[in-house]
Amino acid sequence: MDPALAARFEELVAKYSKLRPADNVGPLREAFAYAALHHTGQTRSSGEPYMAHPLEVAHILCDMSMDLVCLETGLLHDTVEDTSVTVEDVRKLFGAEVAQCVDGVTKLAKLNFYSREERQAESVRKMLLAMVNDIRVVLVKLADRLHNMRTMASLSRERQERIAQETLEIYAPIAHRLGMGKIRAELEDLGFRYLDPPAFEEVTEAIESKRRATQGVLEEIRHAVEVKLARENIPARIEARLKRPFSVYQKLKRQKISIDQVYDLLALRIITDNVKNCYGALGTIHGEWTPIPGRIKDFIAIPRPNLYQSLHTSVIGPGGQAFEVQIRTEEMHRIAEEGIAAHWKYKEGNKGGQTGEHQIAWLRQLVEWQQDVRDPGEFLSTLKVDLYPEEVYAFTPRGKVIILPRGASPIDFAYAIHSDIGHLCVGAKVNGRIVPLKYELKNGDVVDILTQQGHTPSKDWLNFVKTSKARNRIKHVINTTERAKAVEIGEKHLEKEARRLGVQWKKITKEQIEKVAHDYGFGKMEDLHAALGYGKFSPRQVLQQLAPEQVAAAEAVEAPAAPAPPPPANLDDKDLVLRVRGVDDVMVYRAKCCNPIRGEAIVGYITRGKGVAVHSVNCSNVQNLMYEVERKIEVEWARAVNETFLVKLVIYTDDRPGILNQLTSSLFNEGTNIRTLEAQPDESRGDGSAIVNVAIDVRDKKQLERIVNSVRRISGVRDVERSQSNS
Repeated sequence: MDPALAARFEELVAKYSKLRPADNVGPLREAFAYAALHHTGQTRSSGEPYMAHPLEVAHILCDMSMDLVCLETGLLHDTVEDTSVTVEDVRKLFGAEVAQCVDGVTKLAKLNFYSREERQAESVRKMLLAMVNDIRVVLVKLADRLHNMRTMASLSRERQERIAQETLEIYAPIAHRLGMGKIRAELEDLGFRYLDPPAFEEVTEAIESKRRATQGVLEEIRHAVEVKLARENIPARIEARLKRPFSVYQKLKRQKISIDQVYDLLALRIITDNVKNCYGALGTIHGEWTPIPGRIKDFIAIPRPNLYQSLHTSVIGPGGQAFEVQIRTEEMHRIAEEGIAAHWKYKEGNKGGQTGEHQIAWLRQLVEWQQDVRDPGEFLSTLKVDLYPEEVYAFTPRGKVIILPRGASPIDFAYAIHSDIGHLCVGAKVNGRIVPLKYELKNGDVVDILTQQGHTPSKDWLNFVKTSKARNRIKHVINTTERAKAVEIGEKHLEKEARRLGVQWKKITKEQIEKVAHDYGFGKMEDLHAALGYGKFSPRQVLQQLAPEQVAAAEAVEAPAAPAPPPPANLDDKDLVLRVRGVDDVMVYRAKCCNPIRGEAIVGYITRGKGVAVHSVNCSNVQNLMYEVERKIEVEWARAVNETFLVKLVIYTDDRPGILNQLTSSLFNEGTNIRTLEAQPDESRGDGSAIVNVAIDVRDKKQLERIVNSVRRISGVRDVERSQSNS
């Protein structure tokens, strides 16, 4: 046994014994010895013994005040995945609870999935299902991910980016939904650091510079608040803080502002003893400094879904310095930092199933909504939407609060009430006035949904709905209708082609067709007809399986084939760099909405009569198209040649002399050709900003990333976005 590991384990035992002095630590020692034995000889990419990782995961769980089962799971969580140990072995030695948690955390890496995306989707789906039964599964997973993120320095750049992206899209939002602010914050900042190092360094330096410049002001404000609250007999401890790098970066991107316009960059946190004094402190703050309109938020009266409670306000302090104040009780602060872990109760006979029921109610709904989502890409995409923080609190006419994501529409509101209300929705009144169905709801809106019997969802709704419940319900109705049409079309095309080739169709039995359907990987005849209707393959291919001799005879007497028609006007030579995986004779073209470039993850969608449209997987139109999963097809970049791809960028900048010269110089230095460049003041904002639209030629994704990072480093550049068409 490595002496350093043994010493670190004894620290864990001491820490746990102090936390739960009545518990027997024998099982913890057994779990450590068992895991260390089976991880013997294994090392991490950094070269340290592998056992250091599960041991540090257990330490993180202990710091969360987790129970013995949770810590045992932390020590054993990689044994099933990375050693010869089975879940049954764990069950025999450590009991059903530990085995269930270990199984829930274990990835599905040993199963043979078609793609990494499919493996990731099924792994996350399995984890979510396990979470419903025992929330400790996700607590162990979050601790596992946190330690991995802390120790990624030795990994390849590609792996760092992939793990960081997954962390920001799935694990940090899960921590948020469970109210675990402390872990969420560290996961987000680490993810940001590895995903976009130049932007991370720039934002971090800007925050540090701001801290140095305002440290004296913040201390002066803190002292003034202490004096004012003491005078009002409001007991409080006051913490000063700076907004986190990732949070600042998100705000800069979202609002297209400079760091000087981030009002909550500096913040004071007032922690007092009861709710009455929270509101008393708010009054004292507003009596001393001028509040910024629209910046007061009361999460005590209406807590966030993750049970977060606090009062937020932003005020103009000494010398015109804006700062934010958060006011909460000690209990609220503990919940804000630790979330569901703060609620943890150790109960004999009920160790995890009922803890934090309110905080995982959303999870039960999520699992229910995702039951019918089979496509891994769609599952992950809709999951990411569900995990993002809620922002909008709207009301029914009777005063019931409906909590929705930012940008949600009346359609999302209708489906949140009931699926039938969503299907029948024909209009909406917001605060007594008729609004378009794509209207973005705002906090405090009172929404009245107008319905009509017999109405069905519109395909256009998929362009603006935000919640996965609405999206999945709409897709289900449309897909059912479209599939029925496809089955009918496919059946007619097959019979028509049979007549044209002289195949005796009436002699072909249902059993023969079903056998061919099975050969193509379909469960029943209707699936084969649907695939034909969607254009996945031709009727002749099916008939060659059903009646090979008759088809061969017909082909022998057919006239010589006419020359192939020319490609569509929107297809150029550069589209030859794409192809359908495993097929060479299918027309393929890049979708004009997103114009994917070499190196980007891509997906194909069969369009009737036009071939296969290839989109970037991040294209905003992809999920709107993929409601017909049968029309999705695997595509890939065909060959590495010297083609360039047209990319349009939108650059948000300060409107100052010399900025265009710096931009063009930066683009020139990165070896790109500028096709067009247009700049104009952003008059809608009125804050001295400008918008620059530029079209450039790039070779691949890596060159584009270098260009974007180079432009972002220019002083005065607020953000850079890749332009996408919605058509």
